[in-house]
Amino acid sequence: MDNNKPLATCRLSVSPEWIDYNGHMNVGYYSVAFDKATDVLLDNIDLGAAYRHRADASMFIVEAHLTYEREVSEGDPLRFETRVLDADGKRLHIFHAMYHETDGYLAATNELMGLHVDLQKRRSAPFPDTAQERIAALLASQQELPRPEQCGRIIGIRRHEAARPGE
Repeated sequence: MDNNKPLATCRLSVSPEWIDYNGHMNVGYYSVAFDKATDVLLDNIDLGAAYRHRADASMFIVEAHLTYEREVSEGDPLRFETRVLDADGKRLHIFHAMYHETDGYLAATNELMGLHVDLQKRRSAPFPDTAQERIAALLASQQELPRPEQCGRIIGIRRHEAARPGE
């Protein structure tokens, strides 16, 4: 893994069924696409589907934030870059950036908080040691990258002092 670079996790194309009546990818399918990128990350740190079946534990996403920068259309090729921004013994703070593969523009971002869960107890549980080591390596390799500007955003309408609702 190259130091100080995001993980290129996933490539896919916008499916025809993902297109809405506005002629671009529907909001719900951005989550589907980012979920596929999350699965690749989890497989890379051995917390994916194989781990779930082997250990009876898994990752649950407990919070998600999407930003939409530029629309994508049917057939557009997409490339995802992923970062692990932070982690503790049970949680992962993940950030994905979706790019148009051929045109290179940033299309959307996804910030996630994942929680490791013991599926027998349906409660949070510490990561296994091997996963903690992989997560630590990812964090170390990406520590010099700047924090994405889309990270930590709060939804709200900013008002100027003189503005009234509806203005």
